[in-house]
Amino acid sequence: MTDEVVLDVWLNDYPVVPLFLSETRKLAEEFGRTHPGVRVEVRGIDHLRLPEEVARAAREGRPPAIVQNFYTSTQLARDLRAADGSPLFTSVERAIAGREEILGVPVRLDDLVTAARDYYTFGDDGLFALPPLTSTTLLYANTTLLEAAGVDRIPRTWEEVTAACEAVARLGSGPAHGITWPNHGWLFQQAVAQQGALLADPDNGRAGRAGTVGLDSPAMLRFARWWQELHVAGHYHYTGLRSAGDDTYPAWELNHRAFAEQRVAMVLSTSVEADRMVRSGLDAGFAVEAAPMPRPGGVPYAGNVIGGDSLWLTAGLEPAALDAALAFLLTFLTPGNAATRHKTSGFVPVTESARALLEDEGWFDENPHHRVALDQLAAGDRSVAARGALLGDFVSIQDAMTAAMHDVLTAGADPAVRFGQATAEAQRLLDDYNAHCLGHAPGPRGPHRFRVG
Repeated sequence: MTDEVVLDVWLNDYPVVPLFLSETRKLAEEFGRTHPGVRVEVRGIDHLRLPEEVARAAREGRPPAIVQNFYTSTQLARDLRAADGSPLFTSVERAIAGREEILGVPVRLDDLVTAARDYYTFGDDGLFALPPLTSTTLLYANTTLLEAAGVDRIPRTWEEVTAACEAVARLGSGPAHGITWPNHGWLFQQAVAQQGALLADPDNGRAGRAGTVGLDSPAMLRFARWWQELHVAGHYHYTGLRSAGDDTYPAWELNHRAFAEQRVAMVLSTSVEADRMVRSGLDAGFAVEAAPMPRPGGVPYAGNVIGGDSLWLTAGLEPAALDAALAFLLTFLTPGNAATRHKTSGFVPVTESARALLEDEGWFDENPHHRVALDQLAAGDRSVAARGALLGDFVSIQDAMTAAMHDVLTAGADPAVRFGQATAEAQRLLDDYNAHCLGHAPGPRGPHRFRVG
């Protein structure tokens, strides 16, 4: 009798994305029925604690076979170590080793949405982790308000956003502010990437470990100054600073409420919110359209970075467990599973086959707000800027950005000076992180901070 293969799968337990955990459990049960002798055990762990729990389990020699990681934790995941000091995770593409199917499940890596594949592709390792949950930033517009203000086209550039806000301000019965978005690190990443600029060297951490970070680049300051100008003019609604990993979600919630209550005409938010934004308009009697995230006019467009999560494969699995783990991972990419996950979660359909399936069903004709994220990601130029930065202690570095912007908005700090200070702070954080991971600091080699956000 063949021994049963048991795969431990540890997933993020998010307060705002509960369905991925429950749906993965159902997928695991179905996988067990179609693959006798394999049992997939899915465990949900608070997303703020998961990386540290994984690190502890690895040190004790009992790591799970598959782990979910938030996109800003990518460098952290790459730096986690097994009990013997070797890298905890291995490349999914290398493990597949050119096979076209594993345990009857087709290999569909080339079918992945390009932006999602590019983010998790690292040099000769190819696709390192599998991204079932992928998102980007969009603009949501109350077109009822905009049309009343004489704006007949949703803004595509920062300059058009400013003009639209000025038109809304002239409405006698209009909202107090034209636009809002959270003071969150993801928005900075997007604005910098759109302009083809980098957050770190070498090559955004994609030509080797990121060793220097720059938060005061011309691209960053261009964004910060435009944002400041909107705020000073009364067009931007600021909902305050929230510390990533502590109170992040209320920041996004406050911005959504401002839009739903028509206290602003436009909001920048995640593409995952598309259904919710449109439904808010239906409930309150106004029309909502989704559009690409506006970018500075006159600057060549590089692309928008992704958000979301990925699934990582633990190194050193026995051959039977390795094939079972790979086959289970690949089930996330079947057209039906990827299309269903999009419908239930709001994350983009992560494969081109899933998109084609949804197109054939008429899904995007009925829900055009879901097509925008895919089109925006497809418009990127695949440069290292568009692919996004890989940074150690990314969440703390994001906090340096948001704290600087808070001072710019609330205390009138000069963006160049304040973001220069933020760069120095971020460099200290990165140097400290790298020292531990490279073994240049006391203690075992590996990350010593595990913040998520």
